[in-house]
Amino acid sequence: MDLSFLSDIDWPEIGTASIDTLLMLGGSLLFTVLLGLPLGIVLFLTSKGQLLANTALNRALGLVVNVLRSIPFIILLIALMPVTEFITGTRIGLLGMIPPLVIGAAPFLARLVETALREVEHGVIEAAQAMGASTRQILCGVLLPESLGGLLAGITVTAITLVSYTAMAGLVGGGGLGDLSIRYGYYRYQTEIMMVTIVLLLVLVQILQMAGDKLVQHFSRK
Repeated sequence: MDLSFLSDIDWPEIGTASIDTLLMLGGSLLFTVLLGLPLGIVLFLTSKGQLLANTALNRALGLVVNVLRSIPFIILLIALMPVTEFITGTRIGLLGMIPPLVIGAAPFLARLVETALREVEHGVIEAAQAMGASTRQILCGVLLPESLGGLLAGITVTAITLVSYTAMAGLVGGGGLGDLSIRYGYYRYQTEIMMVTIVLLLVLVQILQMAGDKLVQHFSRK
């Protein structure tokens, strides 16, 4: 196999783009978890028949989540540019991509969190209530520990989704491997660079999936 084409690739730039992608992924995943996890918990607790049942609040939050999830990320990315600039002072670059990445992924994670919590057997919750446990004690001592495997699986899926979002961010100057692939692979017809970025993204996704599976296997109570 002729690999001579690899010598023409600017590997330092590939390395910089890879680091940018990892920074975008790490920063956005952190804030996505900080926002999406509580949102999913509230969606679960306020749903019908649960500890803090509140139909009006649940429907309002559910509507916001469903609306944000239904908007294609590339459209959301462009629509949020004024908001992004207000928050970060820029519309492009790593910093400018974090808000739309978080807003795009947090509702997705919230639904996964809600689903994971629903998988906890209701009898376990009722037993905790019968022993006089408060809502906070049930949440921290029963719901979260029992659903930890599902929560980690949801975070893993969200992280992989964010990888694809960071690639799309390259369309608007977001940096990273997506930006590199578009600038060189699409506009300059340097197919070898596009192939390298694809391989790197595939490797990143595989690593995330394997790490997530290991964590789920380790912490799952089933």
